[in-house]
Amino acid sequence: MPSTTPEHLADVARALLDARADTLADLVELVRIPSVSANGHDPGPVRASAERTQALLESAGLTNVHMLEVDGAHPYVYGERMVGDDQLTVLLYAHHDVQPVGTPDRWTSDPWEPVERDGRLYGRGAADDKAGVMAHVAALRAWERARGGPPCNVKVIVEGEEEIGSPHLPTFLDEHAGTLHADVIVLTDLTNWQVGWPGLTWALRGMGECFVTVRTLERPVHSGMWGGPIPDALTVMTRLLSTLHLDDGTIAVDGFADDVRSVSDEERARLRALDADVARMRAEAGVRGSVQLIGDDRSILEKIWLLPTITPIGMDVPDIAHASNTLLAEVKAKLSCRFAPGQDPERALAALSAHLEAHVPWGAEIDIRLGERNAAWVGEPSGPAWEAAVAAMTAAWGREPAALGCGGSIPFVQPFSDAFGGAACLLVGVEDPSSNAHGEDESLHLEDFARACLSEAFLLDELATRMG
Repeated sequence: MPSTTPEHLADVARALLDARADTLADLVELVRIPSVSANGHDPGPVRASAERTQALLESAGLTNVHMLEVDGAHPYVYGERMVGDDQLTVLLYAHHDVQPVGTPDRWTSDPWEPVERDGRLYGRGAADDKAGVMAHVAALRAWERARGGPPCNVKVIVEGEEEIGSPHLPTFLDEHAGTLHADVIVLTDLTNWQVGWPGLTWALRGMGECFVTVRTLERPVHSGMWGGPIPDALTVMTRLLSTLHLDDGTIAVDGFADDVRSVSDEERARLRALDADVARMRAEAGVRGSVQLIGDDRSILEKIWLLPTITPIGMDVPDIAHASNTLLAEVKAKLSCRFAPGQDPERALAALSAHLEAHVPWGAEIDIRLGERNAAWVGEPSGPAWEAAVAAMTAAWGREPAALGCGGSIPFVQPFSDAFGGAACLLVGVEDPSSNAHGEDESLHLEDFARACLSEAFLLDELATRMG
């Protein structure tokens, strides 16, 4: 038990730490379920993951545990433990769906068979975000075993389509906002600053998808017979994508970033206080030695957390092993956008679409389809909920959390905060910079995971005391 554990919570901490082996075993079983929510993947495992999550919430003493279903959506799982109508209500959020594996041949071990190596658990979803699910379960089990239940009203919602941009979220809110209403929302789906150093996140970028198809021919034709005067779709696409950025890597799309709000002096001071080690961050990202960082002269944290991006993340072309000597007739690409605070996703995507249509070379046909999108979120790192989180994390980790931004997106945050009249949102981490969520060899630092579970158990007490 950490020496900083509050004396009045010693029994809760002991109950949690005594159950570490059970918590890890349950996490391993959850990670084994390939709950990929992306289109083209079998939806069966996502439902199996929801069923397993339902059983876990029941094991934590929650009542009214059931799936919340919306037509066409992967299932959400809900449970609650209400201790009094006049008590503070905390909503705990996580998601049980995961990203596709990507390149399984480049994983060190089977992504669906979790293994422990050097104090880390490897597997798809081990960090993002099945560890978040288990942090809620572990904290609530500890309160149930030590005290017979939590110190405030608790509701838990575990989403099944966060990794595809929560496309049914508006419908879900229309149908279930009353059930989920809470005073504080705790989202366990973020990254800590470093191993052993927790983080509280006050800013998230938004996200948008753009699917681009270019066509030059009715069908592929012989590259020797027709190459030269006849344009091929792959060359068209690569030339088109090259117009999205200037030579230094900054965005070249007119109007795309016009409404990005200025970073305040206070926010820049917050970033400077972290004293980011660029060399360490390059290593964490796996940047090869000769590769230069791109963009203007603003700090690396400002560029990752508070500026927009446009990134090609996929293209439909034959792989080298199956390439024939033909001019391609059609090529498709997917662009991922990240939106900075202040940006209107609809306006930014309209600017991107106009740029693509204006810059497609040689009169090639172009078709543009926009996918899911959501705006950035910024919360003020102050107030009683924030102070409660700082106190709880300091007790569990032995040091104060860093105030962080995040380049990623959680579509859930802003709509739910708005639906509950501006409820405070606390974004806490289970990952660390080496977790490589969404990438190969995703992993969870197990000692940090234990601290994250402990801090959530303490947080329920802090919130009940300060805001109940």
